[in-house]
Amino acid sequence: MSEEIELIGYCGLYCGDCIRYRSKASDLARELLCELHATEFDKYAAIKSNSLDQLDAVKKFDHYGECCRVLEAIVALQCSSPCRIGGGCAPPPCDVLACCGEKGFDGCWQCDEFEKCGKFESFRAIYGDSPRQNLRTIKKFGLDKWVGHRHKCYIWQ
Repeated sequence: MSEEIELIGYCGLYCGDCIRYRSKASDLARELLCELHATEFDKYAAIKSNSLDQLDAVKKFDHYGECCRVLEAIVALQCSSPCRIGGGCAPPPCDVLACCGEKGFDGCWQCDEFEKCGKFESFRAIYGDSPRQNLRTIKKFGLDKWVGHRHKCYIWQ
């Protein structure tokens, strides 16, 4: 199986386009958190934010804890194993993956019901109709050729 095919999600999304899979953001956020912890930056931020002579930039240290929680959330987003290889990055269980497994499908493109399937509704906020558009493209061009015709992954693209 080629790498391109391994990166095709059962839902029609292409892992090679996904922020969670291809981005360095999670690794960088982890590195930053480690560095902040190693230097005890939380103590520095607490002292600076309580200083009477605060500059506007230093006042922002009041939000240090919130910043760390956002960095932790970015770390948690990381996906190192697409669904075809290791089960996917969606919080278990992935309804699409489970459904394809139950039906013995290689992907939703083999299902006659994907156009009306409610399992795609949870994707809509981030991916819009990209999964379904990709499934239609896979049906039209086949797995080997669809990648060059795929739809953009995210609604902001």
